[in-house]
Amino acid sequence: MAFDAQSELSDEALLVLYGNGDGAAARALVARLGPVAFRVAFRMLGDRTEAEDLAQEAMLRLWKIAPEWRTGEAKVSTWIYRVTTNLATDRLRRRRGVGLDEAPEVADGAASALEGLIAHDRAAALEMALAQLPARQRQAVVLRHLEGLSNPEIAEAMEIGVEAVESLTARGKRALAALLAERREELGYGHD
Repeated sequence: MAFDAQSELSDEALLVLYGNGDGAAARALVARLGPVAFRVAFRMLGDRTEAEDLAQEAMLRLWKIAPEWRTGEAKVSTWIYRVTTNLATDRLRRRRGVGLDEAPEVADGAASALEGLIAHDRAAALEMALAQLPARQRQAVVLRHLEGLSNPEIAEAMEIGVEAVESLTARGKRALAALLAERREELGYGHD
């Protein structure tokens, strides 16, 4: 099947095709879901190399379950969010007590040097503050505010109710605000 035709197929259809031996379907799914898994892992872990490893692990798990995938039970994207956040939570538990060696760099968006420094400092501050949140709050905040998932999608990915998502997200946002409050002016928010 041509790549263009596969790009129009749903994630679930591609996974079923892969489960039946279609390598092009696997490449199409990696192109779609690999970056998603990486972004979530990076935002939860704050380490690019570890996030790449974790995203690969999540995709490997997807390949392993492909032959047994039961259509209509879950969305593939929701499954990848769930597996990625669970793997990240496990890694965070293993390294508990270990701080971030250094803040991750932010890609240059052709902004001025000052804007680039401010954006870098803000991203680093956010990553450090996210790292201080309890794992479930971090997971909910990342999925809602950084990945843009709806509360029902997050509830499905985290296997909890929508009300629990709302609570976790609200508590996470309050905790982030408190953690970052003293740095408002330093991060360039003092003049707003």
